[in-house]
Amino acid sequence: MTKILRTGIIQQANTADSADNRRRLAEKILNLASEGAQLVVLQELHDTLYFCQEEHVDWCSLAVPVPGETTEFYADIARRAGVVLVCSLFERRAPGLYHNTAVVFDTDGTIAGKYRKMHIPDDPAYYEKFYFTPGDMGFEPVNTSLGRLGILVCWDQWYPEAARLMALAGAEILIYPTAIGFESSDPVDEQQRQRQAWITIQRGHAIANGLPVVAVNRVGHETDNTGMTAGITFWGSSFVAGPQGEILFQASDSDEETAIIDIDMLRSEHVRRWWPFLRDRRIDAYADLLKRFRD
Repeated sequence: MTKILRTGIIQQANTADSADNRRRLAEKILNLASEGAQLVVLQELHDTLYFCQEEHVDWCSLAVPVPGETTEFYADIARRAGVVLVCSLFERRAPGLYHNTAVVFDTDGTIAGKYRKMHIPDDPAYYEKFYFTPGDMGFEPVNTSLGRLGILVCWDQWYPEAARLMALAGAEILIYPTAIGFESSDPVDEQQRQRQAWITIQRGHAIANGLPVVAVNRVGHETDNTGMTAGITFWGSSFVAGPQGEILFQASDSDEETAIIDIDMLRSEHVRRWWPFLRDRRIDAYADLLKRFRD
């Protein structure tokens, strides 16, 4: 017995023209729906360039209210396409208070739920702490007509705790909208180590929790306007893994790409019976996980 979730992904290179980015996304969402996609996942901050390469207050003007005009645009696309749509927006909550927020639309265009990115990086070319307040909604799956979606965002994908908490809350799939790439001055071997580590850890989340994983990354080169770095070349490589970490699909590391991947949503039940990690967790012995470090 199977229950197939036809999952569409869109790996796109962005420009400074937000209207054009949205137009291209809308066209691709509708095309994927016409080919049978039920769920469509977009990359992190898909409406704009990745502005976090520099710290400049003017970029805060890119933030949008949720709900608002931008969510109405994507709600209309989800409704016209008849898909569950996972978006990633720069949310303006109040003046000077912003979040990196995933918004999920159900097939009728209603907002099924949202998730505010919990882990916020602060690294060269990834100055996200300047812009984003850490999420305050916890690790709660979003209920949709297709099931319970465990939405996490980019830097969250390095943390097994985040994936585990989503799984323990009943997520049926883990989804990671992402914007990650090579800092262009890194040597090629280091670049590839980083890309492989990114893939490997998320496959580990699939295995440890017995859940499929969908990771959708942007692609293409984006300039650092400060000149402090040579910019970021986003490494694409969007992928879908099954509940044993098996790669079901992997996109190009350099080109735009759309795809539909069939995920057997009943397979997790069987895998968890074979590998009962949740059964054998020693929850009585994990208190030290709440410490920063054991000195």
